[in-house]
Amino acid sequence: MSSIGFIGLGNMGLPMVLNLIKAGHTVKAFDVNTSAMDAVLAKGGQAVFSALDAAEGSEIVITMLPNSSVVESVYLGEGGFISRGVKGKLFIDCSTIDPSTSRKVSAALEALEGAFLDAPVSGGIMGAQAGTLCFMVGGGEDVLSRAYPVFECMGKKIIHAGEPGAGQLAKICNNLMAGILMAGTAEALALGAKNGLSPKVLSEVMVGSSGGNFMVEKWNPWPNLMPGVPASNNYQGGFHVKLMLKDLGLAIDCAQDSNAAVPLGAAARNLFALHGSLVEGNEFLDISSIQKLYFANIDNYKG
Repeated sequence: MSSIGFIGLGNMGLPMVLNLIKAGHTVKAFDVNTSAMDAVLAKGGQAVFSALDAAEGSEIVITMLPNSSVVESVYLGEGGFISRGVKGKLFIDCSTIDPSTSRKVSAALEALEGAFLDAPVSGGIMGAQAGTLCFMVGGGEDVLSRAYPVFECMGKKIIHAGEPGAGQLAKICNNLMAGILMAGTAEALALGAKNGLSPKVLSEVMVGSSGGNFMVEKWNPWPNLMPGVPASNNYQGGFHVKLMLKDLGLAIDCAQDSNAAVPLGAAARNLFALHGSLVEGNEFLDISSIQKLYFANIDNYKG
């Protein structure tokens, strides 16, 4: 078992930490959210007062942070890991950020005899809780082999995407597709419902036909159609609209840098931005709540 420092106990980070503790690892965790720290303490982990405290004495340090600027601050900023000369550790960043930041962090840590993997995840809160996440990993294969037993405590699929930054690029492309699929699925269900077709029947048709996709099969956006998904819980939990907007923004930035065309991704971002701005609080609902944008009176729907 390993000694692990974990920084970032949000909706994804906290259940990941709890699975590491459950697997027998010694975990020191830090977050500004004291209730999350209390949850770690309740399960036998240690709560510390800073990111540096979490790294102190840990063989492996995992970060799960909200955006590129926070990651850069924790690793490269004044008082961060690099400026404090943290050496010889394996760092794993599971945040979803721009690939260039991951490459910059990797190079800086390599100069300090450290190792780094960018390893963003897919699978949502339910996957984090169940320990079934998919990790998309950028970095050396030798470094990944060291981290593999730790990844296995939190996920079921670990994919080596390539060199540093490749994990982030894979995640950006995946979420670009996820945003497009969710918007398209909601659009098709609304069209059917507005013309008298049962969303349940239409979902069955799509699952068994060429319209089948992860969103209609596993994350259906129509309310109360599928048990255990956010759409059956007033769109609570899951992957927030705000986070999808961030990831689609990263995809668009990446496309601009590489002169790639992402017209559907740009359209999806505009749709999620519109949905998130229409009603206060929408940005903190699950992305399947975009169904409300296509079917404004969905709460009163009588199919």
